[in-house]
Amino acid sequence: QVQLVESGGGLVQAGGSLRLSCAASARTFSSYNMGWFRQAPGKEREFVVAINWSGGSTYYADSVKGRFTISRDNAKKMVYLQMNSLRPEDTAVYYCAASLGTGRAFLPRAYDYWGQGTQVTVSS
Repeated sequence: QVQLVESGGGLVQAGGSLRLSCAASARTFSSYNMGWFRQAPGKEREFVVAINWSGGSTYYADSVKGRFTISRDNAKKMVYLQMNSLRPEDTAVYYCAASLGTGRAFLPRAYDYWGQGTQVTVSS
């Protein structure tokens, strides 16, 4: 069983930055591929970015490419999402997810464990 706890969300003005963190309890955290998803009110959960177990490979949604950066620290069992140049359309609950599989990283069903989410609100 893996527990994921997100933090770092909040209210920021458009153009600002936030850094989300995800703390994992997994004993073998370095075995997991990790992802960030988001869900706005009334919308489906949307893929944001994924990073493989070693941190050597990343995959970004087009909507955040060039603005968001994912990273991980396997020794600390942490995943980070640096979000710059935030826009009102980035407003959502952001979820951290963990996967042991090799499924398509942009699909929610590829992930085995999810955090509770952290709210990000970007004002215009």
